[in-house]
Amino acid sequence: MPDAPKPGGLLDSLRAQSSAVRAQGEAAKRPVEEALAEIDRRLWRAFRWLDEAIGHLEVIQPAVTHRFVIPNIVTVERPQFERGFASYRRKALAGQDLLEHVEVFYRLTGGQAVLLKVHPGSATGVEERLRVSSMPYQYQTEQDEKRVVRFGVFQITPTITANIRFEPDYHHQTIEVILRNVDRFESVALDFAPDKLDEPALEDLVKFMLGEPNGFLRRAPLAGFRARRDAANGNPVAVRAG
Repeated sequence: MPDAPKPGGLLDSLRAQSSAVRAQGEAAKRPVEEALAEIDRRLWRAFRWLDEAIGHLEVIQPAVTHRFVIPNIVTVERPQFERGFASYRRKALAGQDLLEHVEVFYRLTGGQAVLLKVHPGSATGVEERLRVSSMPYQYQTEQDEKRVVRFGVFQITPTITANIRFEPDYHHQTIEVILRNVDRFESVALDFAPDKLDEPALEDLVKFMLGEPNGFLRRAPLAGFRARRDAANGNPVAVRAG
């Protein structure tokens, strides 16, 4: 029968050291875990708030006082909010179930279809610009009596698909807010500190969506400023495509 470990022997000493190291590790992890959980809580509150707001806008269907322009192709004045929804996705990170992103999609409509005739050689360029805008269109050619193509004809549906995406960077403890087709046919990304993404910021965001005067774009710096600052300081920088 093997001897029992001696009290105060090597095994007891190893146990004590192991417990101390484990306790230090748990203590070091706790603030990080709490910070990640706080970002997740703020994003979840933002999702619930926006989900309700979008539901009300879908009922009210207000006019949006933005002007969307593709130069020399189409202009959409004061489109109407038609419908929208909010969604989210979760992922496992650092032993927690955290939000990977929150996203709002919505659609604006701008009245009757627009008919645009262009020189056939210009059709490819027009088509590329329409694709980037995500505005629906149909294309066909118009021929003369000799079956020579005289025009490229676009029928453009003045419908604007917009979305706003909240992407947390749990490592840097920031939330990137990416707006696409919100006030014009382009994208802009802002870097929010988690505590700055509060209800007044969300109110400003919805006002911005509707074209009301507000300061949403001044609430946070443009995304990329931190990356450029880190690069200037000699820190490694990860660049995300898309």
